[in-house]
Amino acid sequence: MKLVDQLPAPAARVPGRTGLDPDELYTRFVEWTETRGLALYTAQDEAVMELASGANVILATPTGSGKSLVAIAVHFQAMARGQRSYYTAPIKALVSEKFFALCDIFGAENVGMITGDSGVNQDAPIICCTAEILANIALREGADAELGAVIMDEFHFYSDPQRGWAWQVPLLELPQAQFLLMSATLGDVSRFEAGITALTGRPTTTVSSVERPIPLHYYYEQTPVHETLEELLATKQVPVYVVHFSQVEAIDRAQNLMSVNVCSREEKDKIAELIAGFRFAAGFGKTLNRLVRHGIGVHHAGMLPKYRRLVEQLAQAGLLKVICGTDTLGVGINVPIRTVLLTALSKYDGVRTRLLNSREFHQIAGRAGRAGYDTAGTVVVQAPEHVTENVKAMAKATAKFGDDQKKLRQVVKKKPPEGFVSWGEPTYKRLVESVPDPLTSSFSVTHSMLMNLMERPGDPFQAARRLLTENHETRSSQLQLMKRALGIYRELLAAGVVERIPVQEQGPDGRTVRLTVHLQANFALNQPLSPFALAALELLDPESPSYALDVVSVIESTLEKPRQILSAQLKKARGEAVAAMKADGIDYDQRMAMLDEVSYPQPLGELLGEAFDVYRRAAPWIGDFELAPKSIVRDMYQRAMNFGEFVQFYGLARSEGIVLRYLADGFKALRQTVPQDALREDLEDFIAWLGELVRQVDSSLLDEWEELTSGKAPTPHDAPPPPPPSLTSNVRAFRVMVRNEMFRRVELFADEDATALAGLDSGSGWDLERWEDALDDYFDEHNDIGTGPDARGPGLLMITEEPALWKVRQIFEDPAGNHDWGISAEVDLAASDETGTAVVRVTDVNRL
Repeated sequence: MKLVDQLPAPAARVPGRTGLDPDELYTRFVEWTETRGLALYTAQDEAVMELASGANVILATPTGSGKSLVAIAVHFQAMARGQRSYYTAPIKALVSEKFFALCDIFGAENVGMITGDSGVNQDAPIICCTAEILANIALREGADAELGAVIMDEFHFYSDPQRGWAWQVPLLELPQAQFLLMSATLGDVSRFEAGITALTGRPTTTVSSVERPIPLHYYYEQTPVHETLEELLATKQVPVYVVHFSQVEAIDRAQNLMSVNVCSREEKDKIAELIAGFRFAAGFGKTLNRLVRHGIGVHHAGMLPKYRRLVEQLAQAGLLKVICGTDTLGVGINVPIRTVLLTALSKYDGVRTRLLNSREFHQIAGRAGRAGYDTAGTVVVQAPEHVTENVKAMAKATAKFGDDQKKLRQVVKKKPPEGFVSWGEPTYKRLVESVPDPLTSSFSVTHSMLMNLMERPGDPFQAARRLLTENHETRSSQLQLMKRALGIYRELLAAGVVERIPVQEQGPDGRTVRLTVHLQANFALNQPLSPFALAALELLDPESPSYALDVVSVIESTLEKPRQILSAQLKKARGEAVAAMKADGIDYDQRMAMLDEVSYPQPLGELLGEAFDVYRRAAPWIGDFELAPKSIVRDMYQRAMNFGEFVQFYGLARSEGIVLRYLADGFKALRQTVPQDALREDLEDFIAWLGELVRQVDSSLLDEWEELTSGKAPTPHDAPPPPPPSLTSNVRAFRVMVRNEMFRRVELFADEDATALAGLDSGSGWDLERWEDALDDYFDEHNDIGTGPDARGPGLLMITEEPALWKVRQIFEDPAGNHDWGISAEVDLAASDETGTAVVRVTDVNRL
């Protein structure tokens, strides 16, 4: 039985009128759960009944207690009443997972998704979206918004310093909604009960429980981690998620466990069968391939999405016994685990190393225990490593010296590492017994927030006054917000973005001001600096040889800063600068002073900065966002590197997922922002190359986006990701890749770097000695070789396309202009399709 079959006839689903009373709604939902072999827990049952009666519900129950099933009841009840329901979550991955799950239950035609940069079936009765999407609707439409029920998952994000406003705004602006707030770690919620009841006029019930349907057992272990894991494997307390607070620690732990026999031969064969068609790239991909075949997974935010998805699918199939990852697992990612093992109770939060707070600890620990599989979950906290070693040393000394206290006092104890934030068994006990602190308000006011309010019918001043005085901040903070809002209003007025309405034109709604620009929905979420980028393109010279790359730099300046990549670029730039300064004989103190001026590459930085200052005078709201000139996509192209080479060059193996997401964002921004009349053939080539590069590394990032933007439902994530399409079928992009591969060799030849050239081509017989001979022969005739735009252009690259093999000749731009020297090579099409990169084999370097 499908849940939609339990709905009343479509004619009866009219807002404000339903053919089903609350008891019937409740009964029909319970009947459906029983057909799926589910029996409602006490807390679930209470929440579903309260929601059926029309009450708001705050569901504060532990992870694993079935909050998702209560959310399904809300969607069902809203559809029965002819109302639209919204499910919101903090991250796109969780929104996507819920979208797929709800499509299975309600049918794809009844479920839509909006995430800011894409959307599908946006008029559906059930909408899955990020919290900011709903907040914008609340600001723009308020009580007129077409919705009946709002589900806010992971509601503890209300306290997030950057994004907390998005969880608070709906609680202030949607009096027509029935709310379901859900989190395992809420703390005291009495303020929310009173506030939501006052807003909606509905009673608000808190359904809370500290009892988990799958109880947890907590342990503090002073044995080495690998011994603890061996014990958990032996007693079948698996799968185990080993929590680390850095990616490098997670990867190192996984590799150190290769000596432990994790899986049976049969399980290893099953894993090999499932991943047979999966493409593992060089670098971390080879490491992960080896690990998962051994029954060990790795899971962290820096991984490629296809790798994380593969680990999740193998874990759901019960084939990974140990998963080493970071604490990001605490936010609703679907990896079923029985045991959580925490390797520490402190973390670096970007500013300092500190102890975990109660909410963080219980959010992570709550992932243990699988409903339907386990009768109990296990949470293990490892003692600090120095404590473990001291316990081991003392046990060894006791075995040798017995109760000789004099001898035992002479045992040298290992000290904690430098910077260690002290914690131990008392900390563990305190966290286990603790309850989360009450959530604290993190409200803010921005240009886009006020402009959304001004789009709403009615008096925007009244709406802003209510928003700024009824939010959950302290009175002193509210006064600061009002001062900030007044400054923003004056800025918008001076810029002509807002204008006063003449008295004779004022209507009965009390509106005295209006926007002079029309804003698209979610204008602040989907590339908010795109209008600036569009204007900045007019500053470029279309006849310039660097035009295509300059367009890329304009677009890159509007993308968010990927900290890990920029840090790696800065480190590389400073290293190269120091080497050059040493070669020039500059002394140490002067080098250090000069080093402060070195930054990561920022093409057009000065031009774009000046243009941004001018632009924001007429569009002051873009001051909420940072212009960030940088060169990542451009840098990769100019260095003629493929994805793997770029990651290796900058040492970004642990952050390759972040690199790929940035490249995908760059591709989407180029596709969406650059108008047709600003395109040139070389720019179109560039965009085709970038899109295919991303697709070949991990097709899921673009395939899902393109499916969504075309209005089609994405492919469900119920299997390991399929391989990408044939690389050579995209001839335009493939030609650019071949050109890049050949030009990379030209640049290395110009640098006389025979070692790097041999690293690229030793497999085709071109070893160090052979490249050195070629360099000697060329530079005996010429003292230089060009590497500028003309040298890279298609005019100096000859390609003969044959069915299985392309023959290419990259001609050198020599100073004499003879164009008689060059590199000859073959391109293996089948190997290129297999690897997702242009496979080039040098055959000769000579003068024709």
